[in-house]
Amino acid sequence: MFFLVKLFRECSGVLPDGPLNAAVDGTFVFTTSLSPTQTPFVSVSWSFGVTNIITSSSGSNISPLEYKDRITLFPSTGSLELRNLTKADSGEYSVTIIPTEGGALLGRTTLNVYEPVSNVTVDPKSADLVEFNDSVSLSCTSFGSPTSFLWLNDTSEVTASDRVQLTDGGSVMTIVNVTRFDEQQLRCRASNPVSDATKNTNLMLSPQEENFAVGSNIRLVCSAESRPSAQFMWFLDGDKLDHTERELSLTNIQMNQAGNYSCQTFNDKTLRYQTSQPAAISVMGKCEQSFYKKTIAISICGKLTSSTQHTSAIFAQTEISKVPQKNKRKKFEDIQIKISGCNFSSDIYFRIKVLKTTTV
Repeated sequence: MFFLVKLFRECSGVLPDGPLNAAVDGTFVFTTSLSPTQTPFVSVSWSFGVTNIITSSSGSNISPLEYKDRITLFPSTGSLELRNLTKADSGEYSVTIIPTEGGALLGRTTLNVYEPVSNVTVDPKSADLVEFNDSVSLSCTSFGSPTSFLWLNDTSEVTASDRVQLTDGGSVMTIVNVTRFDEQQLRCRASNPVSDATKNTNLMLSPQEENFAVGSNIRLVCSAESRPSAQFMWFLDGDKLDHTERELSLTNIQMNQAGNYSCQTFNDKTLRYQTSQPAAISVMGKCEQSFYKKTIAISICGKLTSSTQHTSAIFAQTEISKVPQKNKRKKFEDIQIKISGCNFSSDIYFRIKVLKTTTV
């Protein structure tokens, strides 16, 4: 009983634990754990599943035709080299070695043969997106035998989150409601145990049209990954604002508050600054109907009148139309007044000077 246990332990280490990995068209050596011996083994036999690869005994080698030009046996250790690998060579391999002294040595392991990864592509190759409005799905494909896909940005691995979804074994990455922080080069790495390949793609963002009416309420939020927590500063067109919170609220915004807003974060331990891309805020005035209240001085029936009240009374009894003039002067307007109620009736031309203008 003790002898069998000892023999099993010795045999279990003849070949390395699997699975072992190799590439299509490559070469793999099944290396035994045995030290080279001066005395040839009585026999060495290798099998792939139930198919014999080679049997060596008394200096003669017997091997099937399909393996004859693809293998080399190392008689001093019993190791085996297998060349011109194909995916069909994946499977279980076993060796039986009978030394001149002691019992038979057995070993088993598994070999997986992969096609090297190549021709990695990402679709779409690039994307022009509108910030906060658009979402994008990037699909990574490749030739070969990939077993895993990994997405990376400029600095680290991209992992799943509230806005990032990884599906189809990680080959498809969906970013929901893209932000300016997503505007960077992304890389898809397709890999298997024997090779890897990478493809780059770029996300280009067009800033959202930030148009607001006068009187709107706007909330700008700045975020940063920092340890310790970052300090915040806000700027409008490069001028520092008196605000140090991560959120900036603009209540009842006016046209003089329009411009490019940016946030700057500061780590007081590393003494590093980081400034965001500017957010353009446009403030549009409300559309209102305008009219002019005019105080005028005119001559009626040879008498000069300059009373606003009297003028209004005359206008109530007249038909007014503009008279085109070739040389209009600033703050003057030529009109034609047809007067009724005077001691004559005719078309008289007047020049009216605008003294006061009020817009409501």
